[in-house]
Amino acid sequence: MLKPFGVDSTAEAVYRTMIFHRDWNVGEIAGALELPESDVRAALDRLADLALVRQSLETPGSLRPVDPEFGLLSLIRGRQAELHRSQQELTESHAAVSDLIATLQTTAPRMEIDQLIGIDEIQTRIEVLAHRATAECLSFVPAGAQTPESIAAGSPLNDAALNRGVTVRTIYLDSLRNDPPTCRYANWLTSRGGEVRTRPTLPARLLVVDREVALLPLDPEHSRVGAIELTTRSVVEMLTAFFEHLWLSAIPFGAEPPRDDAGVTGQERELLALLSQGLTDEMAGRRLGVSLRTVRRIMAGLMERLGAKSRFEAGTRAAARGWLD
Repeated sequence: MLKPFGVDSTAEAVYRTMIFHRDWNVGEIAGALELPESDVRAALDRLADLALVRQSLETPGSLRPVDPEFGLLSLIRGRQAELHRSQQELTESHAAVSDLIATLQTTAPRMEIDQLIGIDEIQTRIEVLAHRATAECLSFVPAGAQTPESIAAGSPLNDAALNRGVTVRTIYLDSLRNDPPTCRYANWLTSRGGEVRTRPTLPARLLVVDREVALLPLDPEHSRVGAIELTTRSVVEMLTAFFEHLWLSAIPFGAEPPRDDAGVTGQERELLALLSQGLTDEMAGRRLGVSLRTVRRIMAGLMERLGAKSRFEAGTRAAARGWLD
């Protein structure tokens, strides 16, 4: 019944049980449904995200179900509002795209954009740009472990550029430190004079050459699909400034990512923020460049440090401690 709202059968069973047994704890619910307690806690996290359960005012630390007449009707109204927003956004997007196309058509001589389709065409253009570089190459690489093919393709280009005295600066994800082949490549790059830093997350792939040309993916989530090459000066300058901004906050590759006063790393803080925004473990893992297993291991460690028995409780305690600021 609740599947259209993102509630699976387990979460629905937990919710129904709580409605009829409001004073039951996690262990009692798990026993009645013949489920592991971990599954019940995961279901409670999902129900809390949908505002179908909330913290008890009488018994702090425990959850109580929201009355179905109120909770389910609120979900329906929320879904209706979401559909209305989606339709409105679609209409606005269609108008914006039409305006953009019209603008490009009337300003084509001044708006210099070239579209590249497929990884082969992208790689060919990168090779040309790297060969032409005379001053610097700046790049974001929003993936943790690099494939052997990617390392093999990038090594000769960077080597040749560095031999010509070109500055090569690259920002990777913190998670690259967990992959020995990628670490070896980063070590090799720095030994040749390149500069490597890392951050918990990056917005998308980016390559800026000599502050004159920039490459961006057509789809940030699937960079192999295609890319656009931009040579409009104002746009390239803006992207260069954005790179410099993130470079200042990135950590040099040879240094261990620091912990703040609360003992939280940037990667841990970013994971809490991503999950609090409603991203799934899998989506958060892609943003951080780590596996689903690693996401769950990090989250389990955070829950233990927070003394939380569920993710909902962990989020509440993390926010109270200022970890999500």
